[in-house]
Amino acid sequence: MKAELKQIASVHIGYSFRSRLEASRSGTVAVIQMKDLTDDNLVDCRGLALVEAEHPKDHHILRPGDLIFRSRGLITTSAILRDDPGIAIVSAPLLRIRVKGKTVLPEYLNWFISQATAQSFLASRAIGTAQKMITKEALESLEVVLPSIQRQRMITELAALAAEEQALLSKLAAKRGQYISTILMKLAQGE
Repeated sequence: MKAELKQIASVHIGYSFRSRLEASRSGTVAVIQMKDLTDDNLVDCRGLALVEAEHPKDHHILRPGDLIFRSRGLITTSAILRDDPGIAIVSAPLLRIRVKGKTVLPEYLNWFISQATAQSFLASRAIGTAQKMITKEALESLEVVLPSIQRQRMITELAALAAEEQALLSKLAAKRGQYISTILMKLAQGE
C-alpha cells in the first residue's frame, strides 16, 4: 500500500520569529533549531534555546513522535523527537511532521524519508539554485510505502541495529588504527 504524506501526516511550517531569535534564561518556550538535529536523525533536547513568548498556538507545540524536517540545505531528512521537551516549538525554515491515524509509525516514517527513493523524489522537487529548498507542498506529495505496522516495527528495529553496527565498526577501525600506529612507532624507534 502507498499513500501521499499529506494523507498520513500533517505538515506545518515552523514558527517564524519577527526578528533574530533572542534566547533568554527565563524563557518559557523551548525552540528546536537546525543545530538541535543530530546526524543520526534524532532531536537533541539538551541545549534547546528558551525564548520569552506568549503560549504558542496548539499546532505549533511539539510532542514526542513528531518529526522535524530539514527543508533547506544539502541534507533533506527528518529527525524524530523522542524526548518530551515541555512547551516547545520548531523554528522556520524547519517543518514539523505529525503522524495522524494508525497506519504509520513515526519511527518508520523518519526512516523512510532518509531512503534513496524518497531522497531522489525530494531532490527532484527542490527549488532554488544557491540554497536548495523543499517546499511544504513537495514534502506533502511524497509517496510513502506503507507495509503493515508489524513490518514497519521490524524495519525500524533492523535499521537501528544496522546503525549501531556501523557505529561499532567505526570505533573498531579507529582503535585498530591507533594500535597499528603505536606498533609502527615502536618499530621506528627500534623497539
